[in-house]
Amino acid sequence: MLSSGMLKTYSGSCHCGAVRFEAEIDLTLPTYRCNCSICARNRFWPAIVMPEQFRLLAGEAELTKYLFNTRRNEHYFCKHCGVRSFGIGNTPDGQRIYGVNLGCLENATPEELAAAPIVYVDGKHDNWNNAPAITSYL
Repeated sequence: MLSSGMLKTYSGSCHCGAVRFEAEIDLTLPTYRCNCSICARNRFWPAIVMPEQFRLLAGEAELTKYLFNTRRNEHYFCKHCGVRSFGIGNTPDGQRIYGVNLGCLENATPEELAAAPIVYVDGKHDNWNNAPAITSYL
């Protein structure tokens, strides 16, 4: 059993399995739910990991990259099933990060997911340090 504050290696994939990855995630750290146009539409629920904690194992050629708005964040979708397994962005200080979709993790238990802390962010209004007024739908 992992104690609080430890990384665990999770396996993940898109729905059809063409895209497969591993990520070292500490699910005792915050995860995120955002109300921006893309996150709200595809129900993206990421844990943030550093590049060295993410490994794309298969399916790089099966990914489609989508950019919009500031074009700083890379949104990756499987060409076949449309699932967004992960994205790549940058912190305000320019550090590269990966957002791993918790819904794509194959070996995360319901208990681990239910206990993962969620930080709500108001990306719709470019107010990343505050939660939107209503979060229950996110």
